[in-house]
This record gives sequence, structure tokens and C-alpha cells, in this order.
Amino acid sequence: MLYDLNIAWSPTTPSSELECTLKFAKTLGYDVVALNQTITGNIPTQPHPISNPIPQITSPHPSFPGGGSSLATNSTTTARTPTATTTNLSTTASSAVPPTTSSSLPTVLRRVTLTVTDPSTTNYRLADFARSYDLLALRPTNDKAFSWACLSTTEPPAIISLDLTQFLGFHIHHRTAMAAVHRGTRFEICYSQAFASGSSVDAQRARSNFIGNVLGLLRATKGRGIIVSSEARSALGLRGPADVVNLLAVWGLGPEKGTEALGTGPRAVVVNEGVKRRGFRGVVDIVQTAPGGKVRNEEEEGKEGETKLSKKQKKLQQKQQQGQKGQQQQGQGQGQGQKRKNGEGGGGGADGGGQQKKQAK
Repeated sequence: MLYDLNIAWSPTTPSSELECTLKFAKTLGYDVVALNQTITGNIPTQPHPISNPIPQITSPHPSFPGGGSSLATNSTTTARTPTATTTNLSTTASSAVPPTTSSSLPTVLRRVTLTVTDPSTTNYRLADFARSYDLLALRPTNDKAFSWACLSTTEPPAIISLDLTQFLGFHIHHRTAMAAVHRGTRFEICYSQAFASGSSVDAQRARSNFIGNVLGLLRATKGRGIIVSSEARSALGLRGPADVVNLLAVWGLGPEKGTEALGTGPRAVVVNEGVKRRGFRGVVDIVQTAPGGKVRNEEEEGKEGETKLSKKQKKLQQKQQQGQKGQQQQGQGQGQGQKRKNGEGGGGGADGGGQQKKQAK
């Protein structure tokens, strides 16, 4: 399965354009995508809890609460009841997709990316954003914010997504990056940032910064903990998986790791975030028994018990047969010993008769 965990979304996104982008992503082979809302500036202190304006277009991912048993979406899928953290399709008609077309859409997750400049104003609201959205990503803009996102957050973010078209102003150190990877955080490369339109000086500088920052990130992480997304604002920003893997190979990420960055890497992010929201304290998860599972378990236990009894009976029969053979062998040995004794006695009698004859002479 292929994932694209960053498709740009805003409240002003037209529904027709959003539908076209999602359908094209499905056509390219992406099974799971995430609509991403980027929040810049100061994090609002109100309301509490934070509302999620992104519509719930398809059924939730199986890893999240309320998700089905498969990734396939049904044509009758509708939005969930609006709460403090969900939004009905009718309330955001400008950016919603009609539920009748959801059968041709990938599974859609909802993600928020927080642009972090001062960690002290962001740390205490991370838990609220994590509860309101499916995925939480951080975009640090300086060295202090980057070190905080990698090492010092109360809960490790799912994704660290840097704006690679800008001059970072700091070096990505190997120890800092790998500490974040060991905490479960993944670094995101958004390939559409390299497709800046135009031949102006700013566009050329953006592409140059992007390539240099990608090389620095790959050198610091050695290709580990990398996921690849599009950050496409329209269908024109999407690329096929094979093209993306080839492009990453040019930048220094091998084909195997490039394929993992589109598949197993983002899948691990989605599954881990789903367990955090579904399980108790993000550690213990309750797994429901499938219909008929109890009966099947009892039948399996009965079969196992029967096999164990049959094995024990076979072992007992083998022991009894071995004991009977041993007794027969012992009886045969005793009979042969008695015959030998009788033969020796008869020989002695003959010798005794010969001696008596000699004495008589």
C-alpha cells in the first residue's frame, strides 16, 4: 500500500478541486492520503478543545477509533456526527466532497502541521491538537525549535516536516536526528516543493535550497526514518510512485529506501498514531473477538486436547508393548539357562560312570 500523508488543505479549497486531487491520487495508486492544515503564527489559546475544520470525507482508517476492517471505502460512507473535534460535510460545503463519490477516493486522514518558532508557546497545546486530528506534524524554523521537536516534546510528534525550500540557518546533526527517529518521529520530504513554477531567481534559489537541504537530511539520518509526501496544492503537484522513487534515487536515497518511504514508513506512522488514540494511554489496546471466534477457539482447544490424549495413549501402548517384549525376552533367557545346567549335569553323570568302571577294573 502507498501513502501520501500531506495534501495541502485550507478552508477556502474548492470542493471540485479537492475531489479532483483525491481521485487523481487514487488513480496514481495511493491508498491512504492525509489532508494537511498548516497553522502558522501564535498558537491560539481558545477554544478548548480545539476544533477540527477538515471534513471527514471517508470512513476512518482501520487503525483509528471507528475504523473498519479493511481500507476499502464504501459508496454509502457519510460523515460522522459533528462534535467538538469533528466537522460535518454540510458545514464545510465549500471544501467537502459529495459522499456518493467516496468509493473512488482513497482513505482520507486529517492532519495538522504547526509552524514552531518559540517552543514555550506550543508545547502545552500539543496534546489538544493530537486529540483533534489524526496526525500531528511540527515544522520548526530555527535551531532551538528543531532541537526541541527532536528531543524535548512531552509526546514525540508523528512527523517533523521542514520547509526545505528555505535556508534553514542551522545544520541537521546526526545525533539529534537519530534521537528523534529512535523516539518514533519521522522526517518528511515533500517533493512538490522542488517543482516551483517559473524561472525567476527566487524559484531557482528555492530549488537549490531544496536539493541541498535534502542531501543534508539524508546525510544526517543515513536514509533512516524518512517518509515522502507531496504537499500538493492541486492534482498537478502529484507524481506517480515510480517517478518519486527515481527522483529520490537522484538525490541520494536508494530505490529500496525510497519505496519504504512511500509504503512501510508512513504506514508505521499511521498505525502508531492510531494505537495512541485507540489504546489505553497509548500502550494497551483492546482487540475484539471476531464473530464465531470463541466457538472456534473452543473447538481448537478440544482438538488440541484430543491430540494430546491420543499421544499419551500411544506412548502408554508403546511402553506396555516394550514391557511385554522385555518379559518375553527374560523368560526365554531363563529357559536357555536351565537347559544349559541340565546338559552340564548329564555330562558329569557320564564321567562319573566312566570313573566307576575304571575302579572296577
